[in-house]
Amino acid sequence: MIFKVYYQENIAEAPVRENTESLYVEASAVFEVRRKLKDKPYNIEFIQPVDGAFYEYEKQSENYKVLEI
Repeated sequence: MIFKVYYQENIAEAPVRENTESLYVEASAVFEVRRKLKDKPYNIEFIQPVDGAFYEYEKQSENYKVLEI
């Protein structure tokens, strides 16, 4: 399953919506996504499963790239 992860680049700063980035990770569950990203300096805001019509829509985005971890 593909998950969309919303995060901030700087873990030391308070989250600001305008600075929110996103990436895509393939995993079996949310805890696995967190485990894969634990060594990254990201302040994870939200992890959302991507499937169905939402997945098809996201694939059309120019920013769509599944992170290989």
